[in-house]
Amino acid sequence: MSTLSWASHSEPGRDQRAADLEMNATDVSGIDATRITAWLAAHLTGVRPPLRFEFISGGRSNLTYKVIDAAGQCWVLRRPPLGHVLESAHDMGREFRILRAIGQTDVPVPVAFGLCTDPAVNGAPFYVMSFVDGVVLQAPEDAEVLSAADRFRLAWQVVDILARLHSVDPDRVGLGDLGRKEEYIARQLRRWAKQWASSRQRELPIMDELHQSLARAIPRQHRATIVHGDYRLGNMLTRGGDVLAVLDWELCTLGDPLADVGYLLNNWVAPGEPVIAAGGPTAAGGFGSRNEIIARYAQATGSDLSHIDYYRAFSYWRLAVISEGIYARYRHGAMGDRPDTDPEFFRERVEHLAEAARALVR
Repeated sequence: MSTLSWASHSEPGRDQRAADLEMNATDVSGIDATRITAWLAAHLTGVRPPLRFEFISGGRSNLTYKVIDAAGQCWVLRRPPLGHVLESAHDMGREFRILRAIGQTDVPVPVAFGLCTDPAVNGAPFYVMSFVDGVVLQAPEDAEVLSAADRFRLAWQVVDILARLHSVDPDRVGLGDLGRKEEYIARQLRRWAKQWASSRQRELPIMDELHQSLARAIPRQHRATIVHGDYRLGNMLTRGGDVLAVLDWELCTLGDPLADVGYLLNNWVAPGEPVIAAGGPTAAGGFGSRNEIIARYAQATGSDLSHIDYYRAFSYWRLAVISEGIYARYRHGAMGDRPDTDPEFFRERVEHLAEAARALVR
């Protein structure tokens, strides 16, 4: 992991360096390599052009790139999807602020180095963070290389880090105004219903029916915490049995922590169980059952999880809305060059997720 400090804008030789950047930069989709290289060289010390930019696979919303300089140093750059995005979505400044704040706690995250809000640099805001050399476990085959001891250790780390996140005082880390603390699920239902109306590509009555059922049965919210919003192994960098960093904070807000638990449980797939959420690396086995995850979290936080199936249903429905939005962006060419992805996968996943939510509602 590289650690850099801010550089002065009056560094000698800046004009010659700018000329070198112009000659050496190479563009990739979503990146103006010449201007971004110049921006990084102006704001971070130790950057040695020319820079190389590589799309990091796995990001389905905000676009993520690895940045490598001539000395082999690495950083990560995040920017919004290409083209039109939904109102209030993909706020780079907000995500950068959250990453900086969480970096003050014992929840592991990359170091947030710099935010660029000038659209003249790359057509949209972006931020740069440290590169963490770890592995993202997206599928069962990714987890199969781990020993039984590492799987067990990793499972408990995932739960314990979530409990630590939910114990952070938002006001203490400067996130007390990140969102309203009360009526989280009601607000989320309104937000995602609006997003469904904005992004849906077809009529799907089950989604509206689920919204109505969920709105009628909202459990009482017992406490308000920082909520990650997309907490799962596929959004973590790991090494062996350790979580090195939790990623993808764009959905983070304040609210009911059990929404994070419900979402995690949906992604905690048992061996032989169909994967309908996002990847399911736990299907490799050895990670413990959903009931064990529930018991571990309850013990760490003192929370009552008797209504956890409601939160699981809500999370399936919300992920269906998000998946429809991703499908819409692929259809309209806003996700960059992704020849390895079939957009129809997301269309079908919306329907599977809706059915899974309906089963839990019943």
